[in-house]
Amino acid sequence: MVLGIEDPWIWGAYVLCILSMLLCVAYGAINWNKGAEDEDEQIKEEMEWHKKEKEMEEKELGIWDEEG
Repeated sequence: MVLGIEDPWIWGAYVLCILSMLLCVAYGAINWNKGAEDEDEQIKEEMEWHKKEKEMEEKELGIWDEEG
């Protein structure tokens, strides 16, 4: 009997839950901010895409931008 738990299957389930939690924490720590190196480039590309999309909407649908 460990911590008042007599059934080894229940004890095994608790151990597996704790091990999986530790594995998830380790994976998160290793991959923290992965891919952030090119974030500035992605933002610039997204802004360019947004501008082109606005121009296409204005040209094809006759939508006028009230701001500019």
